[in-house]
Amino acid sequence: MLNKISLSLITLFTCQVFLISTLEAQEENVKPNIYYSAAQKYTIGGIKVTENRHYEESLLIKFSGLSVGDEITVPGNEITTAVKKLWRQGLFSDVRILADKIEGNLIFLEIQLKERPRLGTINYHGLKKTEISDLEESSIRMIKGAQVTPNLINNTQKVIKNIFYEKGYQNVEVSINQKDDLTAENQVIIDIFVDKKEKVKIEELILNGNTVLTKNKINRVMKKTNEKGKWRNFFRTKKFIIDLYDEDKIALIDKYNEEGYRDAIIVSDSITKGSEENTVKIYINIDEGQKYYFRNINWVGNSQYTADYLSTHLRIKKGDVYNQKLLSERLETDDDAVNNLYLDNGYLFFQLMPVEVMVENDSIDLEMRMTEGNQATINKVIIQGNTRTHEHVARRELRVKPGELFSKADIIRSVRELAQVGQFDPEQIEPLPKPNPEDGTVDILFNLVEKATDQVELSGGWGAGMFVGTLGLSFNNFSMRNIFNKESYHPLPSGDGQTLSIRGQTNGKFYQSYSLSFNEPWLGGKRPNSFSVSAYYSIQTGTNQNYSSYYDPYSYGSYGSYGSYGSYGYGSSYGNYGYETDYSDVEITKHMKVLGLSVGLGKRLNWPDDFFTMYNELSFQRYDIFNWYQFLGITDGKSNNLSFTTTFSRNSVDNPIYSRTGSNFSASLQLTPPYSSFSPDTDWSSLSSQDKNKWIEYHKWKFKGVNYTPISPNGKLVLMTKAEFGFVGSYNPNKISPFERFNVGGDGMSGYSLYGSETIALRGYENSSLSSIYSGGASIYNKYTAEIRYPFVLETSTTIFGLAFLEAGNAWDDAKQFNPFLVKRSAGAGLRIFLPMFGMMGIDWGYGFDPIGGSMSNSGSQFHFVIGQQF
Repeated sequence: MLNKISLSLITLFTCQVFLISTLEAQEENVKPNIYYSAAQKYTIGGIKVTENRHYEESLLIKFSGLSVGDEITVPGNEITTAVKKLWRQGLFSDVRILADKIEGNLIFLEIQLKERPRLGTINYHGLKKTEISDLEESSIRMIKGAQVTPNLINNTQKVIKNIFYEKGYQNVEVSINQKDDLTAENQVIIDIFVDKKEKVKIEELILNGNTVLTKNKINRVMKKTNEKGKWRNFFRTKKFIIDLYDEDKIALIDKYNEEGYRDAIIVSDSITKGSEENTVKIYINIDEGQKYYFRNINWVGNSQYTADYLSTHLRIKKGDVYNQKLLSERLETDDDAVNNLYLDNGYLFFQLMPVEVMVENDSIDLEMRMTEGNQATINKVIIQGNTRTHEHVARRELRVKPGELFSKADIIRSVRELAQVGQFDPEQIEPLPKPNPEDGTVDILFNLVEKATDQVELSGGWGAGMFVGTLGLSFNNFSMRNIFNKESYHPLPSGDGQTLSIRGQTNGKFYQSYSLSFNEPWLGGKRPNSFSVSAYYSIQTGTNQNYSSYYDPYSYGSYGSYGSYGSYGYGSSYGNYGYETDYSDVEITKHMKVLGLSVGLGKRLNWPDDFFTMYNELSFQRYDIFNWYQFLGITDGKSNNLSFTTTFSRNSVDNPIYSRTGSNFSASLQLTPPYSSFSPDTDWSSLSSQDKNKWIEYHKWKFKGVNYTPISPNGKLVLMTKAEFGFVGSYNPNKISPFERFNVGGDGMSGYSLYGSETIALRGYENSSLSSIYSGGASIYNKYTAEIRYPFVLETSTTIFGLAFLEAGNAWDDAKQFNPFLVKRSAGAGLRIFLPMFGMMGIDWGYGFDPIGGSMSNSGSQFHFVIGQQF
């Protein structure tokens, strides 16, 4: 039997005891004499680790600092140091190093480790479910199976306190207890007790030393440090959060600097308990210093631009208040900042440092020290993240190309164009220049995050007195060229950025509508010329029992009582037509069938700037109506509408889903051939409406403009303003078109595809309530909108934002009655949700302030549902 000596070392950081128990000679059964009065040297012959379940043995031996072949002294510092190193890992509750055996001058060591217990269950006390969920989603690392260490307990306690500090619970108390889990070996149960107490609020902000800025101005600057009980802070948080208070102190000094007080400082500040347990008082002592002004501004190191040109571009002159924020904006952050003069012209390595060279009395001289460097050319343009979309779809939108000079403006424009493609998340498009100073080049990397763009519309809606179901599929990243390539089907061929849409609507036998459209944004693949084609067909049928009091789905009453018919010469009842037959028991059928085709070509323009586009479309509609009383006296017959539309538009909007900056304007003219001019001898006034409109003639003018302006420092709160106008005119006063008119009012949705007229939303009023339905709609309208928008979620998969709006508009049957200031007003609020699979959806509540249709009361409260992005 091998000799075995048992050594036990217990280390208390300041001393060690190395115990040797017995030495047994198995073969000869003789115990040798061991002397402990003097240390002995041994060479480590082997090391093993026992009672270890979760860690690599080699890693633990490495942690100890001991290695086979090392010479150690027993007793000695080497064993003590090894134990300390293993303790410092924080992974074990007990560490022992034993001598497994000794053979001559060789010693074989055994490292015995007892692991700390692991977390089996965690219980929260004193918190709501939502608060527990917030904690579990935070940086707390207490998860089942984690090793419970003192460091973990302390960090968890700190994290929980910080989370509630940020919510205004400054007096929160957190305690953590642990106990053995009797149902599982080496596991513990953790109980976390949280006493939030009440939120701490600011009772009073006491200022001393402020003469330039009044307390009201300081309150407006310190937006997150607000006194309770003050009317001006009604919509602001009054809770006290130390981090936000520190930010507000910085904001206060920045405000003084903007006013020219560059030496302003907070001499001291203190926080004391208020008159109530959950309140504090804040005392701030301010030394404002004196006010300074710009004096001389000199430029050093400039060769590309003259000093006079740079000074003019800086837009800061001698005698202006010394505003450090304005100086920074004019040098660096504004779109036309001095920095951008150079960065847009290839000077990527440009550096500029403003230096105060003299401060005399109340004036400061600045020296603009710059290093222009050499112009940088683009070496490579790299695109990453496009997993479904082919690279050429993204690359063709870029304004930066290899071999060209570096330009910051071109990079920004490239980001905007990539956002407009619709295949990538606009919030996560990240351009990253990678300079190569050695050869004066730069690589530009565009990191993209794709989003799902195909959409499914499966909905039901109420329109024209009936329920209509809709099924629509829109494939927004379609690839026509791969239609015969089976490998590209996922489930349809995709990747080329084309759009294929299929849509169907029905409520059964009374209404059906089908449409198909295709759009290619880059016809031929080399130039941004778009091509689109669409076709649609709809049929509406019905029957009526009582002709004299027949209720049409477009009407708001019976034909016999619809007073507005008098203005079109129809009288107040059908008696004026000379009908004497009693139709009360006769079943009369009716229908309207519409077949439409259109082909369009679009082109990007370079003048007046390259945000402009021109779009031309040739379209044809054929109307087949029978006993249909919507279109200005046409009840039977077939009408043809062959028209040409040209649209000039300018779109500089940064993001098509949640727009922050930019504008979108369009002006269009749609016209038909002047058929009446081809027959000068025809007495058009004597013809029936059916005969007049076998071939429809009109000219239609429309204008729309929308502008987005960020009104908060972070750019999230956005003001959207919009104006639009439409007019349908005739070539011949005796041949007025009953089609292509405007139905104004409501949510802009008819519930189903209503061909032959255009639906215009005006929230706060019922659908089409501002237009005469029996005349086919109004011939002229205008509308104004102002919206405040704020996003709640801006993610790849979801965009959610709220809005509040003011809206006004009106419609007229005759252009002579038009008055742009005689409008119907409304206000309200709404919510929009964009899901890539379903597109934009939303709901609005609007309140109409004005009466309509001869009513004496206002329109009142209305709810509107929105599907699709509107411009």
